[in-house]
Amino acid sequence: MTRDGQVAGPRTDRIRSHLLALRERVATACEKADRNPGDVTIIAVTKTYPASDVRILAELGLTDVGENRDQEAGPKAAECSGLGLTWHFIGQLQTNKARSVARYADVVHSVDRGRLVRALGKGARAEGRELTCLVQVDLDPESAVGVLGPRGGVDPRDALSVAGEIEAEGGLSVGGVMAVAPREGDPGTAFARLHQVASEIRDRYPRARVISAGMSGDLEAAIEHGATHLRVGTALLGDRGPIVG
Repeated sequence: MTRDGQVAGPRTDRIRSHLLALRERVATACEKADRNPGDVTIIAVTKTYPASDVRILAELGLTDVGENRDQEAGPKAAECSGLGLTWHFIGQLQTNKARSVARYADVVHSVDRGRLVRALGKGARAEGRELTCLVQVDLDPESAVGVLGPRGGVDPRDALSVAGEIEAEGGLSVGGVMAVAPREGDPGTAFARLHQVASEIRDRYPRARVISAGMSGDLEAAIEHGATHLRVGTALLGDRGPIVG
């Protein structure tokens, strides 16, 4: 039975099973890294999945939700209002979408340039909201070429400058850093670099303690190198299959 008295169905059972396995992975990785599992937050990446899955996750006690696309995230957040969720916008963000994202997002992970900082600040103030922003750090310069295109992010040497722009913008505060591991090579090496950048920003802005790193395939390496937030989709909700566009 769920909290609203409804009988749990097969989808709930499947997500519960995945969540238990995921939490076990996190606990094991934390034990190896001599870390407290309570210091690691799982963000459920629900892109392409329905709002009903978000409700199931909330029933199971997972209330941090990540979305990549505003056109999907906005309606889903509205449909799931009242569930006590924290909404994370984790995808690449165009400046013309900033006000829309500011209406529902609590944390924006993909902040990597001054124009976006200013657009988010303007949107946050217009909506009367405060947004936490993470500096997206580019750990994979080679991603700028190839069929999949760039993943975004600022050069690690410029991350502190972007953090300063966030902190100076009304309606925004810098919460830490985010990165995606390179498509090739050792993710641990990349996450170690991210940890170094995070430490530099935290030295300047002590509240900026978030390190958003690690997904279904590399979360152990991320935890080893200090990740506080994991962005997990496939290991939690299942394989989406090919996604085009």
